[in-house]
Amino acid sequence: MTAPRQVIPGATYLVTRRCTQRHFLLKPCKTVNHVFLYVLALAAERYDIRIHAFCVLSNHVHLILSDPHARLPAFQQYLDGLVAMALNAFHGRCENFWAPDTYSAVRLGSTGDILDKMAYVLANPVAAGLVRHGRQWPGLWSAPAQLGTIIEARRPEHFFGADSTLPEKAFLKLSRPPGFPSIDALREALSACVTHRETQAAREREGRFLGVARVLAQDPAGRPRTPEPRRGLTPRVGARDKWKRIELLQCLVDFLRAYRDAWLARRSGRMKAIFPFGTYQLRVLHGAPCVGFG
Repeated sequence: MTAPRQVIPGATYLVTRRCTQRHFLLKPCKTVNHVFLYVLALAAERYDIRIHAFCVLSNHVHLILSDPHARLPAFQQYLDGLVAMALNAFHGRCENFWAPDTYSAVRLGSTGDILDKMAYVLANPVAAGLVRHGRQWPGLWSAPAQLGTIIEARRPEHFFGADSTLPEKAFLKLSRPPGFPSIDALREALSACVTHRETQAAREREGRFLGVARVLAQDPAGRPRTPEPRRGLTPRVGARDKWKRIELLQCLVDFLRAYRDAWLARRSGRMKAIFPFGTYQLRVLHGAPCVGFG
């Protein structure tokens, strides 16, 4: 049985989604930027997902978000599905847009971990050797100064016809993550962390970057020349503190054990077997009783 995803109300995640075969299907251009921002704003509004930071590179997406009501899978399905349909139509293709494996969602353990991963996301264009500073990235990228602001996204003309039932405007608020008392202090700390990461990445790359012009000239059907990493770890939790990491991992292990016990009981005919807190698919799609819900 595939290990179930634990979806906990109020958790904050680093979410990553990759394009199929690492193709540059999200290569920055007016249409791609417009479509992704609009759909992201729609999905966040629909499922009450709190977006804190985002970066859309040519072949993958990073989001830092909080999920107050345990709706992350539904949010991600809506976002991925509508982006795929719209951008496949734009590129004139009909095959899988996203990699066949599902999205990665790493649960973050503390405010320090959230700040660190926000900086990681925003420094990603530099770490990838694309531009010298994240703010130079021609694709979607949320500046630290945008925290606490609302971004207006108009419905794109491409794919979304004039008779569409979707709203003409969607609004994306870049909200403060839980645990941070001051938006100004967070902006300042995040800017410093991003600068530190960018400086370190530039030093490691000896100042060599692809540059905006070459990024914009990429073929959407192309992909990086570097070999794809294989057989790597797929983390579900992220915590720099050793004991916090152990705590989160133990909670995950307890969840998986309790889930398997309930699943085996349900399979044997005990339909009232209670699943552990954080169960999503069986609870939402099949009405299975779950600790903490109903």
